[in-house]
Amino acid sequence: MISSPNSTSTACAVSIVIVNWNTRDILRDCLMSIARETMMPHEIIVVDNASNDGSAELVRTEFPQVRLIANKTNRGFAAANNQGLEIAQGDTLLLLNPDTIILDGAIDTMVHWLGQRPDVGCLGCQVLEDENTIQRTCFADPGPANLALIEFGLHRLSPQNRLLGHAEYGDWDRNSERPVDVVSGMFMLVPRHVFEAVGLLDEAFFVYSEEADWCRRIRDAGWSCVFSPAAQILHLDGGGKSTVQIRSRMFVQMQKSKMIYLRKHYGLWGAFCGRAIFVGSSMLRFLMSATGQHDEAAARRRLARASLRYHLIRQEPVE
Repeated sequence: MISSPNSTSTACAVSIVIVNWNTRDILRDCLMSIARETMMPHEIIVVDNASNDGSAELVRTEFPQVRLIANKTNRGFAAANNQGLEIAQGDTLLLLNPDTIILDGAIDTMVHWLGQRPDVGCLGCQVLEDENTIQRTCFADPGPANLALIEFGLHRLSPQNRLLGHAEYGDWDRNSERPVDVVSGMFMLVPRHVFEAVGLLDEAFFVYSEEADWCRRIRDAGWSCVFSPAAQILHLDGGGKSTVQIRSRMFVQMQKSKMIYLRKHYGLWGAFCGRAIFVGSSMLRFLMSATGQHDEAAARRRLARASLRYHLIRQEPVE
């Protein structure tokens, strides 16, 4: 447990759980920023998912105060977070991505904010891609209607339209506080009593959609999920990847997780709609890129084929 030099309390105000997979150098920056910017008593738990880049050794040698769980296999994002949550001692629990930098005492600020709002079960903060760009974090419940808006690109036609842009809250600039359906998983702050009532993340989600499911369960239990710009963090991968860089395996895994979510919360009809949406959008994506010769067009065709194979014959890509 790590305490502020000026603190006489032995209580742990917040447990910070970080799941890492092959992000050694940016993990170091993340841990250093926590130590620099977090004054309240806290603990850090790093769960390493069988990295091969020396991440676990980095934590052992450079951050001996951090509680390390070094998995021998990649257990997935939800399961690894659960490992950290199960041993966490804090009054508040923070799920934090390793590719983030804590700015200006952000964790302290958000923990204090949450302590004033007993109605809030999950809290997210403002996320920066760079000093001039706010990342569009948080989104609406990924049910069939919102899934269709995203998959068919309708949200891009008029992002600020309340209907077409609803799935990603396109009419909102992230400079104001508001309730949201889903707090983005890179920074999720949850009070212990809420966690004890709602339970662990659902390990059916290997990666992706686990935060949507957790927030759905928190909202169903009677608490709200809220975004507040009271504090900021920097997300080093906030810009995302180009289509060329996306691997077919992860692209299909994202769709697979969304299908699990739809089946769990919308039943067989929701799952049927989801599969129809993914098949239709993949066919459209393939046709629209069929004549393109550049790398992006080829990548779109590759991803469309991988999606169709999964949804039509249940074949998952190997890479």
